Amino acid sequence: MMKLDRSVCFALVASCSLLLSAAAQSDEHPFVPRLSDGKPNFNGVWQAVGGADVNLLDHIADKYAPGAQKVIEETAIPYLPEAVKRRQENFERRATDDPETSKCYLPGVPRITYAHNLPFQIFQKPDGDKITVLYEFAEAHRFLYTNGTDHPPGHINWWLGDSRARWEGDTLVVDSVDFNDATWFDHAGDYHSDALHVIEHYQLLDADHIDYRVEIEDPKVYSTRWHIDLILYRRKEKNFQLLDYVCYGFDLGKYYP
Repeated sequence: MMKLDRSVCFALVASCSLLLSAAAQSDEHPFVPRLSDGKPNFNGVWQAVGGADVNLLDHIADKYAPGAQKVIEETAIPYLPEAVKRRQENFERRATDDPETSKCYLPGVPRITYAHNLPFQIFQKPDGDKITVLYEFAEAHRFLYTNGTDHPPGHINWWLGDSRARWEGDTLVVDSVDFNDATWFDHAGDYHSDALHVIEHYQLLDADHIDYRVEIEDPKVYSTRWHIDLILYRRKEKNFQLLDYVCYGFDLGKYYP
């Protein structure tokens, strides 16, 4: 029987250890697709699943929608005392006053991501100066500028704000300001002012799932920052594409008094 040199044995053991270590890391950090520039590849059609558009908090089923669990990290949204009354009034009039359903306004950010759980498509090029996002909701779109430019001076009232993006490792961080105050975060009446500041974090968990985490700041309405966290799922059906969604505002109170 052939005997192996001791140094060869040590080399074999070391190689096996490295292979086992790599396998363990692979289990902990699933494969993430990348572009030729090394950045995570977010290209594709994505969709939220759940009840965030109805209510960001835990809610039971009612005549409007099924029940669902909360998607905020905190126990409750930290409204300032003077803002609580406005939120309650919004909730009581949600059937007629929700800007998304009754007036067909653009949902704003981040609600556009999970509005009606409609899909959206991300277009990303290697070494590009922006990432484009197309939404099925009312054919809306956003440009997430990755060229290092700052927000424009002054305050501009935009439905979807002005978005500037950067990379923090493999996470795409999108900083958005310059919103109007005409949108809600959900059908339950959670609202904001024109001082809204939104920071979105997009992180690929694997090829088909994005961890979408959002930080909300608005000193006119909230006592501190708070956070939304939900999973976005890749649509994998053959030839799947965004379709025309013609938003038609209506009064839910006429149908569900």
